[in-house]
Amino acid sequence: MMPLGMASIGDVNVIQKITGRDEVRQHLAELGFVVGETVTVVNELGGNMILSVKDSRVALDKTMAMRIMV
Repeated sequence: MMPLGMASIGDVNVIQKITGRDEVRQHLAELGFVVGETVTVVNELGGNMILSVKDSRVALDKTMAMRIMV
């Protein structure tokens, strides 16, 4: 298991665990980041990661991406 923030562009990963406070986990879940979901790293721009999850593109900053374990 590793943080999503360490994944490379083009990597397809399955979310194993989400760490952090309840509010953080709830916010990520609302964006589609839930355990068992597939997430793809599309691009990385200035400290943000562009991710593809559930047929939509989401930008997350690196600190948030580090809370998602894949």
